[in-house]
Amino acid sequence: MSDELAMMTATEMLRLFRAKKLSPVEATKATLDRIRRHDSKVNAFRFVAAKEAMRAARESEARWMKGEPKGLVDGVPTTIKDQWLTKGWSTLRGSLLVDKKGPWNEDSPQVARLREHGAVLLGKTTMPEQGWKGVTDCALTGISRNPWNPEKTCGGSSGGAAIAAAAGFGALNLGSDGAGSIRMPAAFCGVFGLKGTFARVPAYPYGTLPMCSHSGPLVRTVADGALMYTVMTEPDPRDWLAVPYDARDYRVGLEDGVKGLRVAYSRTLGYAKVDREVAAIVDRAAKVFADLGAIVEEKDPGFKNPYEPFVAYYNAAIAVSYERAGGDKVARRMDPGYVRMAKQGKRYTAKDLLDAWDARHNLGRQMSLFHQRYDILLTPQLALAAFDAGLEFPKGRGMKSWFDWSPFTYPFNFTMQPAASVPCGLTRAGLPVAIQVVTARYREDLAFRAARAYESANPFPMPGVSKLGKAKRSR
Repeated sequence: MSDELAMMTATEMLRLFRAKKLSPVEATKATLDRIRRHDSKVNAFRFVAAKEAMRAARESEARWMKGEPKGLVDGVPTTIKDQWLTKGWSTLRGSLLVDKKGPWNEDSPQVARLREHGAVLLGKTTMPEQGWKGVTDCALTGISRNPWNPEKTCGGSSGGAAIAAAAGFGALNLGSDGAGSIRMPAAFCGVFGLKGTFARVPAYPYGTLPMCSHSGPLVRTVADGALMYTVMTEPDPRDWLAVPYDARDYRVGLEDGVKGLRVAYSRTLGYAKVDREVAAIVDRAAKVFADLGAIVEEKDPGFKNPYEPFVAYYNAAIAVSYERAGGDKVARRMDPGYVRMAKQGKRYTAKDLLDAWDARHNLGRQMSLFHQRYDILLTPQLALAAFDAGLEFPKGRGMKSWFDWSPFTYPFNFTMQPAASVPCGLTRAGLPVAIQVVTARYREDLAFRAARAYESANPFPMPGVSKLGKAKRSR
């Protein structure tokens, strides 16, 4: 029964809280028990604040007993990626160089909204140093692993959050995405993840990558994603870039389906190489949208690979964060890959960065025009299934960095568009594959609708306790 409660969706928990058939204390105890029994095998958490969580759960229980819930997610077990400030807790961002003493006296906007709505905060989830790569390992917390097969990577940089979602360590899990860091681990771990329109969710402090970093949910169902996103999008004056608040409830219209929507399906974006088995699974998923009544056409959006301008922008930003952390004086205490990327970033000139900015403008304009014709763009989420844990990229495939296996993620950080990772099948080896749903800016509602339509036809499976039970230790 404990495992059943821990794997319950936030939406179902709230229904049972309301009916007084389940208590936030029971839900939190079950989740903490599952973490205690299984996290050593997958390493989702930097720390778990069990006593604080139980205190918050008891307070939530008292509110529900009086019929006076604090907000939309009152009593729901929730995790926070170690990138976001959380009052009273250190935020180390996967680094040995951040001073644990703080002071840690404020919440980031996303955390503040979740707390205000009564979420039971469980602890901080793992990430690579400063979120620099698409897998999750660092000297601070060790290697985080995939709950479907702990020999494989969970992806990153929101790896701990994706593990928590898949493994029943939290019904709601807060991640961030500067180049795919929600969608990559969501795809590898077989959960739903969404990055919305840039600045729809207020952010403070901003991530390493200016004007590209988003935050969003990693959850087990689309309904939970819409619920969490509704809370996260509430306004905060600390983000001066935030778009005007429209008070939208993203659960409304969730079941409207995709009938009549104009959908472009691009298997490669015109330039990517995708593993044959992954491509076949995503092909079948795209056909489901047609079966559900969407008007699906195979169509590439027509842009060239934006790898070069994006990497210029990305590496230059890493170089700045590297210098702010102490640079060469402390490089021996940093992830060697992070140092490598920072040194590459130092080579770019102001002209290089302005050229990259121009390329970004052109790409954004092109996608804006593309969405005049198509409501939705479907692509594979990743070019492959999860590979061995502890590696930045798989061996023996001619790859040089994690960007080589994530060609479908970073273009849509550049364009600031909503993009959702939707689980769509398993490989013969039992590893998740995902399809990506991309919409025009400010149309998260369509991304949620499309993802829910697919989910309704093909509910997302989750790894069982038996898989976690066979896992090795994370470090």
